Amino acid sequence: MIERAITEKIIKYSKFRKVVLITGYIGVGKTTLLRELKEKERNYISLDDLNLRNLANEDPKLFTETYTPKVIIDEIQYATSLLSYIKLDVDEKNKKGDYWLTVSQKFQLMKGVSESLAGRVGILEMFSLSYAEKHKLKTTLFDPRKIEKKENISPNHLFEEIFKGGMSEYYTTDIERKMFFDDYIRTYIERDVRDLTQVGNILSFHKFLISVASRTGEVLNYNSIAEDAGIDEKTAKNWLSILVNSDLVYLLEPYLSSELKRATKAPKIYFMDTGFCSYLCGWENPKTLMNSSVSGHYLETFVISELIKNKNNADCDLNYNLYYYRDKDGKEIDLLIYFNNILYPFEIKKTATPDKSMIKHFSILKNTKKEI
Repeated sequence: MIERAITEKIIKYSKFRKVVLITGYIGVGKTTLLRELKEKERNYISLDDLNLRNLANEDPKLFTETYTPKVIIDEIQYATSLLSYIKLDVDEKNKKGDYWLTVSQKFQLMKGVSESLAGRVGILEMFSLSYAEKHKLKTTLFDPRKIEKKENISPNHLFEEIFKGGMSEYYTTDIERKMFFDDYIRTYIERDVRDLTQVGNILSFHKFLISVASRTGEVLNYNSIAEDAGIDEKTAKNWLSILVNSDLVYLLEPYLSSELKRATKAPKIYFMDTGFCSYLCGWENPKTLMNSSVSGHYLETFVISELIKNKNNADCDLNYNLYYYRDKDGKEIDLLIYFNNILYPFEIKKTATPDKSMIKHFSILKNTKKEI
């Protein structure tokens, strides 16, 4: 088993919170990690089991009395009525870490969590394997104030990483690529999306997934996504919110200020697992992807997703925000890190010969009142 960087945060949260909730899309390894971490006396309950799910929904009081803490309840989104009973139980017993909950689809759950478990629950997001986790490197928070020169990664190796992605089962076993991702798509759409959101047309949602994946690294345009998928713009907005709330897609917001009046206001789309993204778009091997016209978008997606994973996994209090900048004149800065009233601009480029002309748009930030 690959050691997960978020382990220490789960242990720490269990010492200070009565309930720990792990969110993350299917395939990231939530269940595997919690079963590895659990104490001997901690029960494991999966609501994928229809008998247990029916009991949890029809008689939540009996369920909580039967499956007493310490306990893991996997896929809690299938029985949200349990939340109020968990609240009563933890308030009565007042013990830390009694409940470990997981959720693959949080968009229907979080309102119930905020209402029932406010002040009692610690929420942690879990993503697919990061580069550091895959290569057994220590996860230390990227600090824009302390840029260090690291070892070079060859382009071939880098695009092998991008092509494969970090889904736990796919990365750690010899399962065939098509088999894994076909099953993954089927499970995601049929088990999570259709059951929980009443998406009626599975084929249309699959086309929508491909449409979004083909735009990773691009500015969000609902109209073009909707046209590709054969749906209306309102449906495209609703379905994209599903991908974002599933943590499959991250929307990087633009940096806006009163001094930068021509800035684009739409976010940029990034798939959080480049392997899943490359499969949806039909790339057959890393070499073809590396030599394609969209390789720069995949490199950018990889960097942004790694920064998000790093920020999420590292056990550190350094809290900064990520943005990008683009204006109506076509001037763009790929990444802005905003911390302590200072803007740190970064350019992400696929090139063997970087030069200063690539950062010429950084000067736009002089118009702001922030330090650079």
